[in-house]
Amino acid sequence: MLARNATRSLLYRRGLLSARPRTYATATRERVRLVEVGPRDGLQNESAVIPPAVKAELVNRLTKAGMDIIESGSFVSPKWVPQMAGTAEVLKLMERHKGMHYPVLVPNMKGLELLLDLLSNQPKSEVPYTDEIAVFTAATDAFSKANTNCTVAESLERLSAVAKRATAEGLRVRGYVSVVIDCPYSGKVDPVKVKDVSQALLDMGCYEVSLGDTVGTGNPTTVGTLLHTVIGGSGGIPASKLAGHFHDTYGMAVANIFTALEHGVRTFDSAVGGLGGCPYSPGATGNVATEDVLYALRGSQYEAPGDLEAIAEVGTWISQTLDRPNASRVGRALEARRAREKLEKERENDGGAAETISAKL
Repeated sequence: MLARNATRSLLYRRGLLSARPRTYATATRERVRLVEVGPRDGLQNESAVIPPAVKAELVNRLTKAGMDIIESGSFVSPKWVPQMAGTAEVLKLMERHKGMHYPVLVPNMKGLELLLDLLSNQPKSEVPYTDEIAVFTAATDAFSKANTNCTVAESLERLSAVAKRATAEGLRVRGYVSVVIDCPYSGKVDPVKVKDVSQALLDMGCYEVSLGDTVGTGNPTTVGTLLHTVIGGSGGIPASKLAGHFHDTYGMAVANIFTALEHGVRTFDSAVGGLGGCPYSPGATGNVATEDVLYALRGSQYEAPGDLEAIAEVGTWISQTLDRPNASRVGRALEARRAREKLEKERENDGGAAETISAKL
């Protein structure tokens, strides 16, 4: 007995034996916010003009699939982005629910006035068409001039007035910074410039700034360097004020999201079916697919809104409606699985007759 006690005492001191049985608490998963941008950013690069009814149906299907923040349109001039024509009609047609957010992109004061006029004529008994706008600028003058025909400094001056007016009218304001990694016109982007522009957007009243890898050239190394600069050091921006917006041109978007998660970012933009691209960034492909993000987070310490199976079905539907390939790898895999399960069920129902007929052909 003495020898056994002495042995246990030695193990305690060396840390090889616990003094009491270990207990494991069930870990609480951290909430990740997803901003579904398919109906706006996802559709703006399509070659054909999409009817408002189709856009509204897309919003409705995404809502039923569990998404609670859905960017629903843009009050930009149809002359420059014809695919965004009819946003007012989309907002009227789509089903809106209390507690959800349906932000719209507003490029300037004229766009904001169009939205405010629409809201002022809406019956007070209805759920508002929207309670949030998004404003956008870029990290380089070259991209800003191509996109909005002004420098970054000029765009910030314009947006300051827009944000101030929107806030006074009770609207939330979210900011976008484009080309945070590479610019298609001027090359590599200085992370310090991204930090300065992001801070300017926050100072004018944006509650959050989404950092856009518009070209989709970012990888975990470059994204990590960017976030280290923007979040760290003197005057660092809190990660809670930032979001990630990653295009999947080189297949790095999901990896970049996990890099951002490591830096404390908890909000990301995604598009069902990997819809998207940018009319002012030649060669850039779509946004990271919502389906791919949801699948990547499975079993992790993070949880996000949206039912994966339902979202994948929406991705299949909109891809077929637009007559384009489904850009979501997860979406395609689930689509193939559904087709296989349907065939197996048909075989069970007909007693194998379908398989026999197929074999004879």
